[in-house]
Amino acid sequence: MRLHLLPVTCLLMLLPNVANAQGRATDQHTSPAETSDAELRYVVYLSRHGVRSPTGKAEQYNRYSSAPWPIWSVQPGYLTPHGFHVMELFGAFDRSQLTAQGLLSANGCADASRVTIYADSDQRTRETGKAIAHGLMPGCDLTVHSLPEGTNDPLFHSGGHSLPGGSAGPDAALAMAAIAGRIGGDPANLTQAYYSQIAALDHILATCGTAPSSTQASTQRVSLMEIPATLSAGNGDHLAELKGPLTAASTLSENLLLEYTEGMDAANVGWGCVQSSGVKQFLALHSAAVEFSQRTPEIARPQAHRLLNQIRLALQQAADQKALRGAIGNPSDRVLFLIGHDTNQENIAGLLNLTWIIDGRRDDTPPGGAILFELWRNRSTRQYSVRIDYTAQTLDQMRESTPLTASTPPERIPVFIPGCSRADMSCSLGSFLTILEKAVTQ
Repeated sequence: MRLHLLPVTCLLMLLPNVANAQGRATDQHTSPAETSDAELRYVVYLSRHGVRSPTGKAEQYNRYSSAPWPIWSVQPGYLTPHGFHVMELFGAFDRSQLTAQGLLSANGCADASRVTIYADSDQRTRETGKAIAHGLMPGCDLTVHSLPEGTNDPLFHSGGHSLPGGSAGPDAALAMAAIAGRIGGDPANLTQAYYSQIAALDHILATCGTAPSSTQASTQRVSLMEIPATLSAGNGDHLAELKGPLTAASTLSENLLLEYTEGMDAANVGWGCVQSSGVKQFLALHSAAVEFSQRTPEIARPQAHRLLNQIRLALQQAADQKALRGAIGNPSDRVLFLIGHDTNQENIAGLLNLTWIIDGRRDDTPPGGAILFELWRNRSTRQYSVRIDYTAQTLDQMRESTPLTASTPPERIPVFIPGCSRADMSCSLGSFLTILEKAVTQ
């Protein structure tokens, strides 16, 4: 196994019932390639880790709420046992789908050598890889490759490194200008644009939950609206730091998502004030914040170029059936799982101008969600094409640990590739590889 890497807006209350019905109508979509003279040859899954605890301690968030945030059973940022089980279910469903598509056998370990799983070095990503492996091929000891925990893996965290072809490293001033040019030059404009949604979340933080303890009572709660809106130079993976009411609301809304998908008692999900529809409503704040902080091309390019290059190498290697230097896995592989973070998906989506709506939410990247890069071959012409799908369990499926079957599948939707996709949603391999090259070098 070769594992050498090259250096290289204003939203209204959602209508959940309608949105879910629309999602179910598309999650069983038939690929246009499946109805033609084509066969699936290879799939790259770029997956986010499963349900984790918040990355900060409760004390960091308590300053914004009248009641304390719940205490989790694992360290900050760790995959939970529930999150592990949910990803096992996803892995088992992936096996059934890959079997139906002719890539893997229905059971047993004979195809273990044709699957490569590579995860970021964090506990939550490595454990997610193990969960997928357990579900995909139980009892087969499928290896999850990664760097040691605590080691920065530039495949998933490329900020601060030079671009391919000897190009200059990322420019923080340019990154700041790119964001400023999208928000009218003033970070406070974001607060105004999303004022009603931020205010709704701030109301929950101020009024819900049990009465604060005497210690908390002595500390004045910080309203989201009191947070200064700023844009400054960042460091490392963060070329620019966008802070303010929207970005704080983004973090706290995702914490509500984690409480819900972890399956916490209703009393612990937004202190009993937030139901499923409310979680979805507030997640729009998270999507809005990352639209500027992660999807802006000048931010996304230096952070995503290594991953995009790895996807390019993987698809080319599978098509040519010849080993390529720097490619993870082998030419004979049928599946590659890359287990990273929501930021990895957001960076790549920003560079390729990809957008989707899944489970009633626009451009959300929920725990366990994955961008699928499928390599198809026409049986008659032997020509290759690429399709992109996005798949994710619904929030309720994660919360309830719903077994994933043909009758209760995760949602899956096709994603159009601007400048490349044809009317049947496919894109020639050559054109797609050119798109990837341009995305990281222009």
